[in-house]
Amino acid sequence: MFESLSQRLQTAFDSLGKGGKVTEQDVNNAMREVRMALLEADVALPIVKDFVNRIKERAIGAEVHKKLRPVEQVVKIVHEELMDTLGEAGKLSFATGSKPHVIMMVGLQGSGKTTSAAKLALYLRGQGRLPFLVAADTYRPAAVQQLVTLAKQVNIGYHEEGVKATPPDIARRGLEAARQANAAVVIIDTAGRLQIDEDLMQELVEIKKRTSPAEILLVADAMTGQEAVNIARGFNERVGLTGLILTKVDGDARGGAALSMRSVTGVPIKFMGTGEKITLDTFEAFDPRRIADRILGMGDLLTLVEKAESLYEEEEALALQQKMMENKFTLQDFLDQLQKIKRMGSITQLLGMIPGMSKLQMSGQLNNQDIEKRIKKVEAILNSMTKEEREKPKILEKGSTAARRKQRVAKGSGVQVRDVNEVLDQYRQMQKMMDQLRKGKFPNLPGLPGL
Repeated sequence: MFESLSQRLQTAFDSLGKGGKVTEQDVNNAMREVRMALLEADVALPIVKDFVNRIKERAIGAEVHKKLRPVEQVVKIVHEELMDTLGEAGKLSFATGSKPHVIMMVGLQGSGKTTSAAKLALYLRGQGRLPFLVAADTYRPAAVQQLVTLAKQVNIGYHEEGVKATPPDIARRGLEAARQANAAVVIIDTAGRLQIDEDLMQELVEIKKRTSPAEILLVADAMTGQEAVNIARGFNERVGLTGLILTKVDGDARGGAALSMRSVTGVPIKFMGTGEKITLDTFEAFDPRRIADRILGMGDLLTLVEKAESLYEEEEALALQQKMMENKFTLQDFLDQLQKIKRMGSITQLLGMIPGMSKLQMSGQLNNQDIEKRIKKVEAILNSMTKEEREKPKILEKGSTAARRKQRVAKGSGVQVRDVNEVLDQYRQMQKMMDQLRKGKFPNLPGLPGL
């Protein structure tokens, strides 16, 4: 989402780094780039002005840390101001209100409320809370059926009455159904409109009155742009928002919505959603430090680690570690790990979380498309092997039978035999490396097979 903004800010900081000392003119030039970067990212003009002025005031002042070079000091200031603008980390508040706690999902039509409601329910269940979904969007075609389908998909309780009853009545009866089901949290999916109108707002006010929600979350498409300010302000003035959920952050959004809506409403961004799949890896709690790190090209290793941890059970990870240390890691194991990596997200996103990689991506030194193609090629080669060949790669090494096997694998995966040999060669190198590590030696790492 922040790729364009990140690229422009990197350009601004590169210009600062040319001299040994940062002058007031250097800061002014850099802030001009920062201003343009924010405006191009669809951040509202008043917010841009305030943000840039705060940075200039601090950067030109005497706040210079002894251990930092002047250019590093400016980056540090921008990082801190970005975090301040983005607000605190997103956490749901259940301190007040009677149980079950109610969360109202509000927003425009097409913003992703229904999908986000299901993702939030799955997230809450992962936190040890029993969620319950209420279908109170009686206007959008098939909205009720969509919520029911998603609830069944992730095995979460729900309440629906079709489209004939009024949404406030459905919400009230849904809350009672949740109590009977001993649910801890009720998530009410309300109707959206293409534009904010009085009928919509009055309906939301009535649902709020009848259910006393602990949280009212505005679900907003990250690609909304400048209009995000008016949307957020309109909902906040009428129903009083407690937080924001940004959807489609993996799309072609420029990031301005996140900064604008947070500043205008004064309420925190609590979650970010990617894609349409209802899985834990497509919905994450918002963390301003991590987002600021991503914007400034510093990576996000914590998110990368969490994505990996979500795919591995502790026993599975220990068993894999034991296999590698005993040099029993097979091509089947490698295929399994490759498929897990793919489930973590696109290679572009994953590499962007590693410090320094985003700059290589932007400079063209790291070609994400080439890496994606190579991974697909290796996966195709491994999938074209029989399970016996993956478990016992030695049968592919020598002899006429091995040659025929490799020709079959190459044909099945649409590659040349030399590509199959390359994967096998690198697998053997990895075996040697593991053997040396087991003996207490530390060789140069050759990389994974075919990558």
